[in-house]
Amino acid sequence: MIKLLVPFDFSEQAQNALDLTTHLSSKFDIVEITVLHVIEVPSTSGMGTMGGGEMIPEYENQIFFIELMNKRKQQFKDMENKYAGNKYRLNTKIVLGNAFQNISSAIVEEDPDMVIMGSKGSSGMEEVLLGSNAEKVVRTSHCPVLTVKANINPDSFKKIVFANDFREDQDELAQRLKNLQKWFDADLYLVLINTPGNFETTRESTARIKTFVRKYAIEHAVAEIYNSVSEEVGIVEFAEDIDADMIAMATHGRTGLVHLFTGSIAEDVVNHAKRPVWTFKIK
Repeated sequence: MIKLLVPFDFSEQAQNALDLTTHLSSKFDIVEITVLHVIEVPSTSGMGTMGGGEMIPEYENQIFFIELMNKRKQQFKDMENKYAGNKYRLNTKIVLGNAFQNISSAIVEEDPDMVIMGSKGSSGMEEVLLGSNAEKVVRTSHCPVLTVKANINPDSFKKIVFANDFREDQDELAQRLKNLQKWFDADLYLVLINTPGNFETTRESTARIKTFVRKYAIEHAVAEIYNSVSEEVGIVEFAEDIDADMIAMATHGRTGLVHLFTGSIAEDVVNHAKRPVWTFKIK
């Protein structure tokens, strides 16, 4: 069984992610989709229970949260009815609390094959100070994460850009990448970004990519070297230049001070790319 988790906040981007998920799932025989909605609760408020066992804040806006919970339950009931009768099974779940923490818990509990979630992206001080839930999930999830901004038709997917340095053994990543390619029945563009601070010859880069292709028996692949001012800019620009349908890449999942000082190329691409971005955290 293929299990997919879709964090859902009723935004346009979340609906785009769900549409992509259901469209893909209709092609497979056994797929279980869990649609998760987190109602954000201020961390400073006390918590009490309501009839169904849900935790709600004990303060002046308690009635608001009860009404919101009932509204979301009805919306999810309508959603289940809308998607009933398809080849896949769609389940819904509502929890209260912090969005990122609850999504992370659901990933551990549900153990999905992939998380598909909407992302608005961010820039400037918002990106520096806060980041987004999508960024945090990309950094910490043990399973692949596909972030989606626009409404897209997966049937039209023809090109997946896989950006990497191709330096180390990446057995699990390569297998996940091949599964992704099979899902979308697309060609792979294996690209290495050459930057002024990390320059090497085309011959060296091409040799490593070819070794990767042979070792992991990658089919329908094209090797590319792309020069740019930085890796994240080069990945986004290369995908634009070839009109790619998706970007795929690994992330090291750094946290704490290491993440603060070094950042994450994958998170930057998730923020700035208009295309769907597939990421997988490597150990």
